[in-house]
Amino acid sequence: MAAWTACTDDRGTTSWITRVLMPGQKAPEEHRRRDILSAAYDVAVRHGVEALTVRAVAARANVSHGTVLFHFNRRDKLVAALLDNVLEATTVLRIPAEVERLTRPATRLRTLLRAEMERLSGDPRQFRLFLEYWALGVRHAVIRRRVSAALDNYRAAFRAVAEGVVNDASGSALSVAARRGASSDAEGLAAVAVSFVHGCALQAVIDPKTFSVERHFEMAVRMLDGVAEAPRVRGRGRAKRSANGSRY
Repeated sequence: MAAWTACTDDRGTTSWITRVLMPGQKAPEEHRRRDILSAAYDVAVRHGVEALTVRAVAARANVSHGTVLFHFNRRDKLVAALLDNVLEATTVLRIPAEVERLTRPATRLRTLLRAEMERLSGDPRQFRLFLEYWALGVRHAVIRRRVSAALDNYRAAFRAVAEGVVNDASGSALSVAARRGASSDAEGLAAVAVSFVHGCALQAVIDPKTFSVERHFEMAVRMLDGVAEAPRVRGRGRAKRSANGSRY
């Protein structure tokens, strides 16, 4: 007899492994719950979130209908629990150790962008489920709020990296008034970065056979460089006007 256990690596990829149990030993309830969620993921990937029923998940997990209800007393609980897993896989920024060690802010952002593109496009099924939940959010306010909050957190995590790029691009010549605008510059840069990452994952869902992370990344870097350069250009212009006695 075996129990399933979820394992997540540094890149956020979730896999399921079996743990052999001794005769007569029962699987811990937490392992059984994970097994049920794994079955729910399989059902949703194959047939969509709308097909996620207690009966379908019980059949997939090879457990009784009552066992599923013991852990998730109604279908909504099962749908919400799977949403947690989907958001964890698609809207939680994981910064690899090698990225943390980079000293140049622009290089750090580019490397992180590439890592996230590869991670999310590596298994398009997870992002497809994210899109399904996003669509469900149109009719379900609770799901909509949870997805929106997760995206806000994802952008905030990117913003922490983008602030270093903006500050580095601004330089010491940036005026006090312009520094106040640096916050919005970082927020905009983070939003653009997230749109590139999720756009990359979307292309992997739409056209997995011909999609290329490399091409998507190269185009994203060109556009990001233009966004990141904007504070530098504004800073030089304001410094010049200041030297001529103009007011900000």
